[in-house]
Amino acid sequence: MRIAVVAMGKIGLPLAVQFADAGHEVIGVDVNADTVAQINSAREPFPGEAQLQEKLSQLVPAGKLRATTDYAEAIPGADAVVVVVPLFVNDETWQPDFTWMDSATASLAAHLSAGTLVSYETTLPVGTTRNRWKPMIEEISGLVEGTDFHVVFSPERVLTGRVFADLRRYPKLVGALSEQGAQRAIEFYESVLDFDDRPDLSRPNGVWDMGCAEAAEMAKLAETTYRDVNIGLANQFAVYADKVGIDVQRVIEACNSQPYSHIHRPGIAVGGHCIPVYPRLYLSTDPDATIVRTARQCNAGMPEYVVSRVAQVLGSLQDMRVAVLGASYRGGVKETAFSGIFATVAALRERGARVLVHDPMYSASELADFGWEAYELGQSVDVVIVQADHQQYREITAEQFPEVKLLFDGRGVTNPQLWQGTPRLVVGNGADR
Repeated sequence: MRIAVVAMGKIGLPLAVQFADAGHEVIGVDVNADTVAQINSAREPFPGEAQLQEKLSQLVPAGKLRATTDYAEAIPGADAVVVVVPLFVNDETWQPDFTWMDSATASLAAHLSAGTLVSYETTLPVGTTRNRWKPMIEEISGLVEGTDFHVVFSPERVLTGRVFADLRRYPKLVGALSEQGAQRAIEFYESVLDFDDRPDLSRPNGVWDMGCAEAAEMAKLAETTYRDVNIGLANQFAVYADKVGIDVQRVIEACNSQPYSHIHRPGIAVGGHCIPVYPRLYLSTDPDATIVRTARQCNAGMPEYVVSRVAQVLGSLQDMRVAVLGASYRGGVKETAFSGIFATVAALRERGARVLVHDPMYSASELADFGWEAYELGQSVDVVIVQADHQQYREITAEQFPEVKLLFDGRGVTNPQLWQGTPRLVVGNGADR
């Protein structure tokens, strides 16, 4: 097949590589000319994705994969078009911002050939495939969905850094607008993906037909919203445990010792492209979901909660030197999307603290681009706050932070034995009682 992938980012490029590695001719389209140039030079535009550089080095010289900025070059004649363009959410209104996706859809529709399967993998609010993309593509292309082309929703279910492994591990969900569209989507994904044996599943691992686009859209939103709600509950348990002097980790460990409890870990922040965003996409079509809204608000408020606890212990933070460890939203990933670093730094600065930021994945100049002063281990500080669970932070010691008065481990990753003699707090450990 000839396959076009729209948006060659941290998900789109590995997908394109996967399709090409399965023996198909793949062309990626992206608005970023530098990204396109790097791909065509067989260089990964972003580090950290397992096996990506190795596969690029094989597929690009072999002519199996190339990239362009021109939709007119990528879309005509494609058997399938896979769309992985980012969808944003307005931070104030919590409504989806379709600007980039509308532009991409209009561009692909203007060059669409009859017989093409169009698959959206970007997470969408329920009803978007049927009510937004179908009529938009039909109006611009002059083609009729279900007859001249098929549009389906098939959510990506992978994490950056392990995309190729996740593509094998998790069932591929497809939701179509017709039975014929569903069959086309199943045939397509079965031709580009292989699946691990999963005896733990209720049915064989592979491509799963969800029956309609709306069910597939909701499945992606639900699996991620569940995590946000679960973490929100864990954080509320943690806040209460701090009030009454209970170690919430012992409580959670005890609860999860039986098979009906799966309480997640509390912490300083919930970041990334998915968990902070998708609950709001769900709320955009189900505004009465009060549980979802409350959990999202609880999780968004955790950086302020951590900083307020630091102030409760030490008093005024005016002119105090505070080292925040970890700019990334999670350990081992060089990505700040919705990271707790932003709210943590803001809360500290509001209290007059001098904030320094450390992250082993970012240079001092990169941190400066965010407006942060870089911290180097060994500098004197008053407070240390662990914001991201990088592996390096598991073995840090009090001696590496001269004059430190308090460690607040927002991720529960530091070794308490290495901090004896220095006050150490963790979300929900009740240590201040």
